[in-house]
Amino acid sequence: CGPSASMSEATLERRAAITTWFRYVAVAEAISWLLLIVATIVKYSADAPLGVHVMGPIHGVLFVGYVILALEVRRRLSWDSRTTLTVLAESIVPGGGFLAARRTDLK
Repeated sequence: CGPSASMSEATLERRAAITTWFRYVAVAEAISWLLLIVATIVKYSADAPLGVHVMGPIHGVLFVGYVILALEVRRRLSWDSRTTLTVLAESIVPGGGFLAARRTDLK
């Protein structure tokens, strides 16, 4: 095994690491999105805005992380535009991060 074999192994390890992070953030983003929806319902039905004040910023950070990681995964896995747009659209749909995390092309 020469130097190119170890570089290839290192590249595979970096790909695995970024896709693992993407999966974790996708699931966290999906959960935070659903919790934010519940918090919004509670805010307007019970006049209790605390949940939105807490979940809003958390979801915002996770959403931004999701987008950044999705673009990095695109670069490392050479996704085409259609795949990238699908993954980005899944972040908009409540619970869509669960779909993104289960993608078979995240290898």
